[in-house]
Amino acid sequence: MAQAKVIFFDAVGTLFGVKGSVGEVYSRIGRSFGVLTSPEELDQAFYEVFKASSPLAFPDVPTPQIPEKEFQWWRDITKLTFQKVGVAHKFLDFDVFFTRLYKHFATASPWEVYPDVIPSLQRWQEQGVELGIISNFDSRLYAVLVALNLRSFFSSITISSEVGAAKPDPQIFESAIAQYQVKPEETWHIGDSRREDYEGAKAAGMQAFLLKRRSLVLR
Repeated sequence: MAQAKVIFFDAVGTLFGVKGSVGEVYSRIGRSFGVLTSPEELDQAFYEVFKASSPLAFPDVPTPQIPEKEFQWWRDITKLTFQKVGVAHKFLDFDVFFTRLYKHFATASPWEVYPDVIPSLQRWQEQGVELGIISNFDSRLYAVLVALNLRSFFSSITISSEVGAAKPDPQIFESAIAQYQVKPEETWHIGDSRREDYEGAKAAGMQAFLLKRRSLVLR
């Protein structure tokens, strides 16, 4: 197989993941607001709610309005998660809690970079391969990449909330590829989701690679 001219990566679950679990982070910050919950129950509830949610994409929304749409999208998921375990009503002000949680995930604190990531990125960068990100995340990704010392590796970052389409929709892959003078078959996409990353990239004409990591999603 010929070396790719551009290699794209998924972000969460591929380059980095949540330390521990989403439920542990939600539970810890909830505890600081006086709301006690089981991390395991919260984690299960989160994944059920997240799986049933609409894509993190906002077609035809003006760019200045996207951050507020992202915030509301995650607020709804978080509120439903705590409702599912029966404790949402215990927050004196859920919005104050959620704002703190949302900002927390824009820092390095809840994340861990997988140990094989930086050596791999350095090797490809030394070979002159362009590197990019295609992610169903929101605009906090820019701050997270900087905080984790990963931003300098990537010449492009394509996120679903800004494109208006989420993986596996071909539109997000096409938007990423269009930033380079390459054909789809001259690019690779590496990710941990069979449906979103592997099948989505293949459908867009890219070479796709499925990375087996433990299941971690932010979100």
